[in-house]
This record gives sequence, structure tokens and C-alpha cells, in this order.
Amino acid sequence: MFVDEVILELYAGDGGDGCMAFRREKYVAMGGPFGGNGGKGSDIIFKVDSGLNTLIDFKYKKIIKGKNGENGLGKGKHGKNAENIIIRVPEGTVVTDYDTNLVIADLTKNGEEAIIAQGGRGGRGNMAFATQNNPAPKFAENGEPGEYRKIKVELKLMADVGLVGKPSVGKSTIISKVSASKPKIADYPFTTLKPNLGVVKVDDYSFVLADLPGLIEGASLGSGLGDKFLKHVERTKVIVHVIDMSGLTNDPYEDYVMINSELDNFNKNILKKKQIIIANKMDMPNSKENLKSFKKKVKEPIYEVSALNNIGLDKVMYALKDLLKTLPDEKLYEEDNFENHVLYKFEEEKPFIIIKENNYFILKGEKIEKLFKMSRLDTDEAILRFSNKLRKMGVDDELKKMGAQEGDTVKLLDFEFEYKD
Repeated sequence: MFVDEVILELYAGDGGDGCMAFRREKYVAMGGPFGGNGGKGSDIIFKVDSGLNTLIDFKYKKIIKGKNGENGLGKGKHGKNAENIIIRVPEGTVVTDYDTNLVIADLTKNGEEAIIAQGGRGGRGNMAFATQNNPAPKFAENGEPGEYRKIKVELKLMADVGLVGKPSVGKSTIISKVSASKPKIADYPFTTLKPNLGVVKVDDYSFVLADLPGLIEGASLGSGLGDKFLKHVERTKVIVHVIDMSGLTNDPYEDYVMINSELDNFNKNILKKKQIIIANKMDMPNSKENLKSFKKKVKEPIYEVSALNNIGLDKVMYALKDLLKTLPDEKLYEEDNFENHVLYKFEEEKPFIIIKENNYFILKGEKIEKLFKMSRLDTDEAILRFSNKLRKMGVDDELKKMGAQEGDTVKLLDFEFEYKD
């Protein structure tokens, strides 16, 4: 089964909790803090495997979870980092954030890797907080929560040349004649259901040819198979229009205009690619007359072939070889368009907002919620430290501006506390 688009939910591993412990050794007075840090949670990493050619592995596995780092221990022992989760994907995999539609990664080379969801760092043990003013801190941190992401994963085939055209114009026949690919061929009045790839060898040069499922009018807007396969055209360096010159079902020029229109509607950059035209079925009656009329309206190079009889295809393959040698490799997405993971994760944002509902003041925000989750409020010193952090963030000042009175209830996730001026 060919699967080229899936929606996944990723939960990177949480960091392990830091430990609060003290030295209690005989003859060691004032032993001091001895709690180790927690280990880092596992990242979720996508890695290209050239042996894969579909996203079928994700069809029934829509949620991927990382492992948590180990907790720190006494005697200064740090928790073990969790092993990263490596997800193997085919060449040509594009990962986008489902909510923002930002491109996270475009993975095109075998072995290439990208961190898609970042594991949380380990919480610090009380050893890490020891200072000259506070040599024996009675608090430690919980581990940082791992990153959650909902993503869209798309496969955009890595092909040098893409055959485009209406159903039954001969694309599958062409690829079967010039490569070892063996697509199912018949006179379908509808499009085939998956792209076929074939490697074409011309003397000492080889390139990848993609037979893309036939397009019908309105495909870019979702008609037929819609834009499910138009995305595979985006990576190709050269577009080859396969036109049925017999005119038995449609006017050849109208077919050519319609296909270009669908490509343009889907992505205007596609029409900037080099194009050539294969005038197929030239063994049929009326094909010669139709070609004369067609040539008057079209500027692109035209090659006459009869794919069924394997006539003229070698000339086309040599022309493609010469053309491909002049074209540079291009990235589908410019690096500037990629989401920078570090900037994404730590970009400056409002640390909190306060919403008043009934008699409650509710604190919300990624930064303040993460601070709460990483704070272990099990000692007076830890609670005092957490309160001071909230004050430094400006929470007390904002509550005062909003009219909070002594004794009012403030909520942060499932934690409630009283406001004191």
C-alpha cells in the first residue's frame, strides 16, 4: 500500500526529577546537599532510510511517545539520560507543524536526521543549588516536560523527471518501456492509484523517472484524487507532458492547457520548471494532423513517440539526460523558511496571562506552567523560592492591577493559593 501523508502526535520524554538528599556520613559534620540531577528525556528524531518508499509504517501508529529520563539519586548520582527515539522515514519526507503549517524538516538524503520533538531536560538536584549564602538548600527541581507536537508528515517523491497528463495517455506504458518498473497498465477511464518510480539508464548516466497518477480537471481543488499526488511534482527538475495526440477522447491542446492550469493552481513555482512534451500515440489516425495544429500553439520542445511500439522513446531519454546535466540540485524549501527549533522553543513570549473568572484569578501561559511543573513544592523553602520567582515575573504586580484583594484565590493548573499583598 502506498501511503504518502499521515498526521502524527509526538510526545518527547520528560526529564527525570532532581533529588533532594544530604550527606549523612559518620565523622562528616555539616555534610551538605548530596542530591543528583535527573536525566534528559528522549528526543524524537526522524532519520532518512533510503530503503523505505512509503509512510505505511505510520498508518496505524498515530502516537509516538519518548521515554523519560531517570530520576537523580542521593550520593550525588545523576539520573541516566533516556535513549532517543529514532523514527525511520523515506527520502523526500517533509515534516510540518500541524497547527502553524511551518516546515520543521525537509529530509532528502540517506542518513539525514532532524529532531522533531525535544526531550525535557533533567531537573536539578539540591547539590546544584548550593551557594555561599545557601549552602544546604532544601529543594530540588522536577524534570522539564517533554515537547508535544502534532505534525503532518508528507512524502514528496525524489524524482528527477515527472510524467504528467490525463488518465490513459500512456504514462505507465512509457515508464515500463524505459525502466525496470512494471506498473499495472490498462485503458482505465480513471487515474491509477499510486505513483510509479523507475530508474532510467542512458549510457553511463541514470536518473529517476516518476509516473504520476493522471490528473483530471479540478484536481488542485480536490476533484478525483485531488492534490494527493500533485505534491510529487514539486521535487522534479523536469516536467514531461504526455499528450494523447489521437484526439479520440479530447482535444490535445485543451488537455495541455488544463494540466498546466492545475499545476499552476497547486503551486505557481511548478511552472517555472523545465518542460518538454511527449506527443504519444503517433501511430493512430489523425495524430499527424492534430500535432501540426498543436505545434502552432506551443513553444516547448515536442517529441513524437508511440510508447506502445517503443518508437521515439530513446530520443526523449537522451534529451532528458542532456537537460538534467545542465540543471542544479535545488532544495524544495529554502533554509530560511524552516522553523528554527531553538528559536521556536525559547523565543521570547509573554510568560503568563491572568484571566478573572468568578472569584478566581487564573494564571496561564507556557512559561509559568512549565515553572510550576518543574517546582517541587514539598518544603517551606521550595514554596518560598517559587513565590519569589512569581514575584520576579511580575505576577504580584499584575494581580494588584487587576484588583486582587487579600485572601483572593489564585489558580495555576490544579494548584490554588491565596493572594497576599
